[in-house]
Amino acid sequence: MTRVYLGLGSNIQREQHLGMALDELAMLLTDMQCSPVFESEAVGIRSAPFFNLVVAGNTDLDPTALSQRLKAIETRSGRYAPDRQGLPLDIDILLHGDLTGEFEGLTLPRAEILRNAFVLWPLALLVGERRHPDNGRSFNELWQEMRAQTNQVLRPVSFSWKGIELTPETLLGTKLA
Repeated sequence: MTRVYLGLGSNIQREQHLGMALDELAMLLTDMQCSPVFESEAVGIRSAPFFNLVVAGNTDLDPTALSQRLKAIETRSGRYAPDRQGLPLDIDILLHGDLTGEFEGLTLPRAEILRNAFVLWPLALLVGERRHPDNGRSFNELWQEMRAQTNQVLRPVSFSWKGIELTPETLLGTKLA
Protein backbone atom coordinates (compact mmCIF):
# COMPACT_ATOMS: atom_id res chain seq x y z
CA MET A 1 0.00 0.00 0.00
CA THR A 2 1.19 3.48 -0.85
CA ARG A 3 0.23 6.70 0.95
CA VAL A 4 -1.19 9.22 -1.51
CA TYR A 5 -2.19 12.87 -1.13
CA LEU A 6 -4.93 14.33 -3.28
CA GLY A 7 -5.97 17.94 -3.80
CA LEU A 8 -9.72 18.49 -4.14
CA GLY A 9 -11.52 21.62 -5.28
CA SER A 10 -14.98 22.77 -6.35
CA ASN A 11 -16.47 26.14 -7.21
CA ILE A 12 -20.13 25.22 -7.83
CA GLN A 13 -22.39 23.40 -5.40
CA ARG A 14 -19.19 23.08 -3.41
CA GLU A 15 -20.51 21.17 -0.39
CA GLN A 16 -22.43 18.71 -2.56
CA HIS A 17 -19.56 17.95 -4.93
CA LEU A 18 -16.87 17.69 -2.26
CA GLY A 19 -19.13 15.51 -0.09
CA MET A 20 -19.76 13.18 -3.03
CA ALA A 21 -16.03 13.03 -3.78
CA LEU A 22 -15.19 12.22 -0.15
CA ASP A 23 -17.83 9.45 -0.13
CA GLU A 24 -16.29 7.90 -3.25
CA LEU A 25 -12.70 8.34 -2.05
CA ALA A 26 -13.62 6.61 1.23
CA MET A 27 -14.45 3.51 -0.84
CA LEU A 28 -11.22 3.81 -2.85
CA LEU A 29 -8.67 4.61 -0.11
CA THR A 30 -7.94 3.10 3.28
CA ASP A 31 -6.93 5.05 6.40
CA MET A 32 -8.31 8.25 4.84
CA GLN A 33 -7.63 11.60 6.48
CA CYS A 34 -8.88 15.04 5.48
CA SER A 35 -7.35 18.46 5.96
CA PRO A 36 -9.41 21.46 6.97
CA VAL A 37 -11.42 23.01 4.13
CA PHE A 38 -10.49 26.41 2.73
CA GLU A 39 -12.23 28.94 0.53
CA SER A 40 -9.94 30.51 -2.02
CA GLU A 41 -10.14 32.92 -4.86
CA ALA A 42 -9.61 31.28 -8.23
CA VAL A 43 -6.00 31.19 -9.41
CA GLY A 44 -5.32 31.37 -13.13
CA ILE A 45 -9.00 31.52 -14.14
CA ARG A 46 -11.91 33.90 -13.65
CA SER A 47 -14.54 32.12 -11.60
CA ALA A 48 -16.42 31.92 -8.35
CA PRO A 49 -14.41 31.10 -5.20
CA PHE A 50 -13.38 27.50 -4.60
CA PHE A 51 -13.55 25.20 -1.62
CA ASN A 52 -10.31 23.21 -1.39
CA LEU A 53 -8.88 20.49 0.83
CA VAL A 54 -6.26 17.76 0.80
CA VAL A 55 -7.11 14.10 1.36
CA ALA A 56 -4.59 11.44 2.36
CA GLY A 57 -5.11 7.71 2.09
CA ASN A 58 -3.53 4.39 1.23
CA THR A 59 -3.96 2.65 -2.11
CA ASP A 60 -2.57 -0.28 -4.01
CA LEU A 61 -3.18 1.53 -7.33
CA ASP A 62 -0.25 2.86 -9.34
CA PRO A 63 -0.39 6.56 -10.34
CA THR A 64 -1.93 5.86 -13.75
CA ALA A 65 -4.67 3.58 -12.43
CA LEU A 66 -5.41 5.98 -9.56
CA SER A 67 -5.63 8.91 -12.00
CA GLN A 68 -8.13 6.98 -14.10
CA ARG A 69 -10.31 6.27 -11.06
CA LEU A 70 -10.18 9.93 -10.04
CA LYS A 71 -11.19 11.03 -13.56
CA ALA A 72 -14.21 8.70 -13.29
CA ILE A 73 -15.24 10.42 -10.03
CA GLU A 74 -14.82 13.84 -11.70
CA THR A 75 -16.92 12.64 -14.64
CA ARG A 76 -19.75 11.56 -12.32
CA SER A 77 -19.71 15.06 -10.81
CA GLY A 78 -20.37 16.59 -14.24
CA ARG A 79 -16.91 18.01 -14.70
CA TYR A 80 -16.66 17.04 -18.36
CA ALA A 81 -20.27 17.85 -19.32
CA PRO A 82 -20.33 20.15 -22.37
CA ASP A 83 -22.80 22.57 -20.75
CA ARG A 84 -21.26 22.74 -17.28
CA GLN A 85 -20.94 26.04 -15.49
CA GLY A 86 -17.89 26.38 -13.27
CA LEU A 87 -15.81 23.47 -12.02
CA PRO A 88 -17.92 20.95 -10.09
CA LEU A 89 -14.95 18.87 -9.01
CA ASP A 90 -11.21 18.76 -9.52
CA ILE A 91 -9.12 15.98 -7.96
CA ASP A 92 -5.35 16.05 -8.44
CA ILE A 93 -2.75 13.56 -7.28
CA LEU A 94 -0.29 15.72 -5.33
CA LEU A 95 1.96 12.94 -4.06
CA HIS A 96 2.07 9.20 -4.63
CA GLY A 97 4.42 7.94 -1.95
CA ASP A 98 7.81 9.44 -2.71
CA LEU A 99 7.57 8.99 -6.49
CA THR A 100 9.12 11.67 -8.64
CA GLY A 101 8.99 12.00 -12.41
CA GLU A 102 6.58 11.52 -15.29
CA PHE A 103 3.96 8.78 -15.24
CA GLU A 104 1.97 8.69 -18.49
CA GLY A 105 1.50 12.48 -18.53
CA LEU A 106 1.23 12.83 -14.75
CA THR A 107 4.10 14.72 -13.10
CA LEU A 108 4.83 13.85 -9.47
CA PRO A 109 5.06 15.54 -7.11
CA ARG A 110 2.51 18.00 -8.49
CA ALA A 111 4.00 21.44 -9.09
CA GLU A 112 0.97 23.21 -7.57
CA ILE A 113 2.16 22.16 -4.12
CA LEU A 114 4.83 24.86 -4.29
CA ARG A 115 2.69 27.43 -6.16
CA ASN A 116 -0.73 27.52 -4.53
CA ALA A 117 -1.57 28.36 -0.94
CA PHE A 118 -4.84 26.41 -1.24
CA VAL A 119 -2.73 23.26 -1.71
CA LEU A 120 0.24 23.91 0.57
CA TRP A 121 -1.58 25.22 3.69
CA PRO A 122 -3.93 22.20 3.95
CA LEU A 123 -1.04 19.85 3.16
CA ALA A 124 1.07 21.47 5.91
CA LEU A 125 -1.79 21.13 8.40
CA LEU A 126 -2.34 17.48 7.47
CA VAL A 127 1.30 16.27 7.29
CA GLY A 128 3.48 19.24 8.16
CA GLU A 129 6.59 17.25 9.05
CA ARG A 130 6.50 15.18 5.87
CA ARG A 131 9.19 16.19 3.40
CA HIS A 132 8.71 17.20 -0.20
CA PRO A 133 10.22 14.39 -2.33
CA ASP A 134 12.13 16.78 -4.60
CA ASN A 135 13.58 19.42 -2.28
CA GLY A 136 13.59 17.57 1.05
CA ARG A 137 12.01 20.45 2.99
CA SER A 138 9.04 19.86 5.27
CA PHE A 139 5.63 21.07 4.21
CA ASN A 140 5.58 23.25 7.36
CA GLU A 141 8.82 24.96 6.25
CA LEU A 142 7.53 25.42 2.73
CA TRP A 143 4.24 26.83 4.03
CA GLN A 144 5.95 29.35 6.31
CA GLU A 145 8.03 30.56 3.36
CA MET A 146 5.01 30.83 1.04
CA ARG A 147 2.88 32.47 3.72
CA ALA A 148 5.35 35.36 3.98
CA GLN A 149 5.41 35.90 0.20
CA THR A 150 2.01 35.10 -1.27
CA ASN A 151 -0.77 37.47 -2.23
CA GLN A 152 -3.33 34.65 -2.59
CA VAL A 153 -6.53 35.03 -0.54
CA LEU A 154 -7.48 31.98 1.50
CA ARG A 155 -9.63 31.38 4.57
CA PRO A 156 -10.65 28.27 6.51
CA VAL A 157 -14.37 27.46 6.35
CA SER A 158 -16.67 25.21 8.32
CA PHE A 159 -17.33 21.95 6.47
CA SER A 160 -18.93 18.78 7.81
CA TRP A 161 -18.68 15.37 6.21
CA LYS A 162 -20.56 12.42 7.70
CA GLY A 163 -21.21 14.49 10.82
CA ILE A 164 -17.53 15.28 11.36
CA GLU A 165 -16.35 18.89 11.25
CA LEU A 166 -13.21 18.91 9.10
CA THR A 167 -12.11 22.43 9.98
CA PRO A 168 -11.18 22.97 13.64
CA GLU A 169 -12.95 25.89 15.28
CA THR A 170 -9.55 27.37 16.19
CA LEU A 171 -8.82 27.91 12.49
CA LEU A 172 -12.13 29.58 11.69
CA GLY A 173 -11.82 33.35 11.48
CA THR A 174 -8.19 33.24 10.36
CA LYS A 175 -7.35 34.41 6.88
CA LEU A 176 -4.44 34.57 4.50
CA ALA A 177 -4.56 37.73 2.45
